[in-house]
Amino acid sequence: MTRIAVLPSIVADQIAAGEVIERPASVAKELIENALDAGATTIDIHIEDGGRTLVSVADDGCGMDRDDALLALKRHATSKIQVASDLVGVASFGFRGEALPAIASISELELETATDDGAGSRVRSAWGEVALVEDMARRRGTTVAVRGLFSNTPARLRFLKGSRSEWRALADQVTTIALTRRDVRLSLTHDGKSVLALPPASSMRARIAAVWGGKYAESFVDVDDVWGPTHVRGLVERPVDVGTRARRAHLVVNARAVRDNGLVRAAETAYRSTIPGGVRPTLFLELTVPGELVDVNVHPAKAEVRFRDRWPVERTVEQAVRRALGTVDAAAGLGARQWTGMSLGELGAPAVDTSLLVQPAPTADMPLFGTHGANGVASPANADGSASTTAPTPSDAGSAPYSPDEISVPPLTQLRRTWMMFEREDGVVLIDQHSAHERVLFEEFIGALTGGGAPAQRLLLPLTLHLGGAEADAFEENREALEKLGYEIEGFGAHTLLVRSVPMPHPRFDAERCLRDTLDALTGDREAGSAAKHERLAATIACKAAVKAGDALAPSEMRALFIALARTVLPAHDVHGRATIVHLGWDELERRFGRR
Repeated sequence: MTRIAVLPSIVADQIAAGEVIERPASVAKELIENALDAGATTIDIHIEDGGRTLVSVADDGCGMDRDDALLALKRHATSKIQVASDLVGVASFGFRGEALPAIASISELELETATDDGAGSRVRSAWGEVALVEDMARRRGTTVAVRGLFSNTPARLRFLKGSRSEWRALADQVTTIALTRRDVRLSLTHDGKSVLALPPASSMRARIAAVWGGKYAESFVDVDDVWGPTHVRGLVERPVDVGTRARRAHLVVNARAVRDNGLVRAAETAYRSTIPGGVRPTLFLELTVPGELVDVNVHPAKAEVRFRDRWPVERTVEQAVRRALGTVDAAAGLGARQWTGMSLGELGAPAVDTSLLVQPAPTADMPLFGTHGANGVASPANADGSASTTAPTPSDAGSAPYSPDEISVPPLTQLRRTWMMFEREDGVVLIDQHSAHERVLFEEFIGALTGGGAPAQRLLLPLTLHLGGAEADAFEENREALEKLGYEIEGFGAHTLLVRSVPMPHPRFDAERCLRDTLDALTGDREAGSAAKHERLAATIACKAAVKAGDALAPSEMRALFIALARTVLPAHDVHGRATIVHLGWDELERRFGRR
């Protein structure tokens, strides 16, 4: 007696259903994607009991005649591919011909369809067997209603969660599709109550505003970058807003929503030195990749993709997000944002992350780092130097010399010896002097650690430092990096050091205190990887060495700091994730004074 037998088709279909259909949200996804493949412009979804009782999807797509409607319920019946080579670059959502027969095998399914207004067909099936085929009148399009999901498979039914949990998963799935296909009108009802009614949207931001509100939509920075054959666009959360609300990660590859931890990690890597550790940003990113470079046929539910060469794609994502965070729009703001879309422009060679700057950032009509009077028109340098473009000396703000024609500097005012302020056409901009100098020094120190080292000043008399055991260990662990940053140090006994040269980022710099505080902060630090250790060391010394709140800055020092900040890659954030630049719009001021 043979021990091997061919499975009955109904059993094979139920096994296939287990791969494609996990819960009511999976049913909704497959039916909505079928509607999109049919060219639908309007899709109405009706749900009962979280999808456990009913999932119904109606569309105005091309519809089917009776023969196609019957074929659609047969396994591996598809209009999307004919030969294996058609899988290369396939753009349709459904192409395996598994979804409808899989759903039909574990539910009671009713399909109504018509290719034109008027005569149509109705097909009913129960647990995979066609029970009724009849004529009907209806509008062009298709409606599929799925009832009693998993009723004939009690083992699967027991794994369904409560109606509230299943509803949340289903609503999230519909929202994902709404974000991906913004050209389609979508409506969603649950137990007779309207939950979503989304008209077509012109942009990702408009769709997000329709789903979660305009205030939420304004907390993002636009991303739009191309590197090689890969185009990345979308929205990423401003660093100042990260961690203040629920995190979302929405990824689309070639118009297909996918899960990809590698791409998410690449985008999050771009936030390094802009947000505190332990928090993760919200991302809405869309990638366009040549079809021959990505395989969409690696997951039964098409929820994952495989890239032919993953590293360039992840690098492009990191570069695109990093550049978006380097624009002025990524800075904190008070009141309505009238400066959305402005960028720093190409102000000179940055001190760090040059590999991420493959293309020049887009220029803006009104860049932040320029001289603007009350009418917003760039003004020439004044005789008294208040808007001078003269290059500062390195001692002014720890920056390298600049050519005189690089950038104009507006008249700057210091407030409470803490903030620098200047006026623009669209409001007032405040710059935190400590955070700004910290950002400048951090990027310079990173450049020194990865390049040829930083300039140093030799002391007339060496400093003698007596350290504890932990501080001495921290010194030995970071000795080579400290020397690259400008410290010339030699051992002098057990835990005693002689410091002969120090960096000199500004005239008030206390080299001894900075070194002691840095070693204390690095005590016990054993981060893996030289890049992580370099960033931690550079951030620590930058924080200790930067000018402090309460330090009075001369006009020349403020100008030098302004120019140095303009040349950084990420000017809007310090190394701890705090805002460096805050914009206060005139509209907000007028509202506060009752003028609006």
